[in-house]
Formats: sequence, structure tokens, C-alpha cells
Amino acid sequence: MNSTAPSPLDRLAAAGVAIWLDDLSRERLRTGNLAELVQTRHVVGVTTNPTIFASALGSGDAYDAQLRDLADVGVGVDEAVFTITTDDVREACDVLRPVYDATGTVDGRVSIEVDPRLARDTDATIAMARRLWATVDRPNLFIKIPATVEGLPAISTVLAEGISVNVTLIFSIERYRAVVDAFMSGLESARAAGRDLGPIASVASFFVSRVDSAIDPRLDALGTPKAARLRGRAAVANARLAYQAFEDSLATERWHSLASSGARPQRPLWASTGVKDPAYPDTLYVDELVVDRVVNTMPAATLEAVADHGAVASPDSVTGAYAESADLLHALSTLGISIDEVTAHLEVDGVAKFEASWEQLLSTVSAGLHQHTSASQ
Repeated sequence: MNSTAPSPLDRLAAAGVAIWLDDLSRERLRTGNLAELVQTRHVVGVTTNPTIFASALGSGDAYDAQLRDLADVGVGVDEAVFTITTDDVREACDVLRPVYDATGTVDGRVSIEVDPRLARDTDATIAMARRLWATVDRPNLFIKIPATVEGLPAISTVLAEGISVNVTLIFSIERYRAVVDAFMSGLESARAAGRDLGPIASVASFFVSRVDSAIDPRLDALGTPKAARLRGRAAVANARLAYQAFEDSLATERWHSLASSGARPQRPLWASTGVKDPAYPDTLYVDELVVDRVVNTMPAATLEAVADHGAVASPDSVTGAYAESADLLHALSTLGISIDEVTAHLEVDGVAKFEASWEQLLSTVSAGLHQHTSASQ
């Protein structure tokens, strides 16, 4: 009897990696493409961000009818963006609901981000997270909150209220440990309030490719053979050490206590996994970060590249490389490149980029509202 060899995506899923799509648009929903990816590409979750929504709203005419309706009733631009994005995410949650049920609420999740302009305002972030959660009104929703210093107490607060959270824009190991602490604090408060911890979920989105994009130019500027050998390796090393921190957190008495009360781990999520340097394999940040109990959220192009030629050679390309990863980051420091300084800059830059995308989104929606208002006069 003939048998078909497992595909790269088959092997990735079998290794315990949850494959999520880092994209959403009304066209993808209306055409059934998202449902198709669930069936054919092992997609078990969706992430969104301001850049994704800005791209979706700026392409095609899928939103024209809703923009016309919103313009007719005089809705402002901020409220229009809120309505449009929550409608898309609610529909995506419904598409993924069978996955959510089949995986015992672990996957089948769809993420929507708090307005990035609130990233430095704890109270406003909490208020917006509550509003998004109530408006989408689906149990398989994740509210994305950035891992800024101001975001950490917001994460704890909303988790304590039973709101599931995708913590985004994590770049450093130190900040990741603070995120884990915020996660456990939220669950402890939820338990103290008598909440069932089982349905409260969280992932910690650790950004990958941007680390290499920041460090490689510094290595190139040095122009030495040693620097050249380190190109394209820092991002994977940094992510692997984040997974080591994840394993360390699961070994603590604090976590054991929460787990005994029904809590589920906050899985690391590899974000920014699209390769930005064409000199590298286009599946680099998937192939090198295969390990159980993680999520890899991929742009559509990366997902298709992995499906076609991903080199998922091992069910674990992470846990045996901790010492090597630490040595690599030490080697960078001997060249005067501080991973802490790089990741601190990346957080500031990440918030700024999402704010810029949000402004682009607002501008696109404002133009659409104006167009339809003018047409009706």
C-alpha cells in the first residue's frame, strides 16, 4: 500500500508546534480562504496587528459596503476602526471555533490588539482590553497587550478578570521573565477570586527576525571574519534562551501550585518569523525553532514556503542548543554588541511602528468615510 510522506507542516504539527496565521482580512474570510488553511495547512490560530489591518483596509473593496453604512450614520473614524476590526476578528473566531473545541480550548484562538497608542498607559490599556473582550464576545479571543513596563500590570489585571491575553512585542529574556511573572500574578488573583483557571489562556509573543535585522548591520560594520560568522544567528539564539526561561518557569513551586488549580502554561509564541534578509533560507525562523508547546505565527508567504520546502529535520531544534546560544550572545558582547541594548531599542521601535500603522489605518478609514459621505450628498 502506498503511503504519503509527512509534509513539513505535518512534521511541525507532530512536533507540538501550533501553526498560526499572522494575517487576516475580510477577503480572506469571505472567500473561505481562512477555513481552507485550517483544513489544508494545519492552521489552528490567527494573529492580527495594526499593520495587518492597515494593509487589509488599504487593498480592494471588501470594506466599502461597511464604510458606506458607517458613513451614513455619522460614525467617527476611531469608532469605525473599532467596529470594522472587531467584526473581522469575531468572524475569524467563529471560523476557528471548531478548532478551539477540538483542542480543549488550547488553540483556535484569534488575537486583536489594543490601540498601540495606549502602550504606555496602564489604565487605558485595561479599559480597552475590557471593551474589546466584551465587543467581540467570543471565548476563543486573545487580547494583545504589549510587554511594555506599563503593559505588565494591565496583563495581570485583565487575566485576573478572566480575559485571555496574547502578550506582544517581547524582545528580551529579562522582559520575558517579567511577562511570566505578570501572567502568574494574574492567575493567582483569578484563583483568589474563585475563577476557574482552565479557560484563562495566554501566549507570550517573542519577536524573532527583528533581532537579526538590528544586529546584522552592526556585524557588517565591523567587517571581521568573526563578525561575519555571527550573522543571522542572534535571533534564533535569543528565542531559544527564551524557551529555556519558559522551561525554568514550569519547574517552580509557584507554577506547580497554579497548575494544580487547573492553570495551563503560557506558551511561547514565535512572532516576526518572516525572513527579511534574502540571503537566509525563507523558512529559517520556523526550521530552527521547532519544539513542543510553542506557537509559530507565520505570514502567509512563510506558511506557504514551509509547506513547500520547510526543513523540519528534528522534532526539537531548541532544547539541546542552550549552551551554544548563550555562547553566541556572549560572543556578540565581546564585539561590543549588547543584546540588552538592542532589544530595548527594538521595543521602542516596535511600539512606534505599530503606532504608525495605526495612524495609516485611521487615515485609510477616514478617507473611506469621507468618500462615502461625499457620494451621499
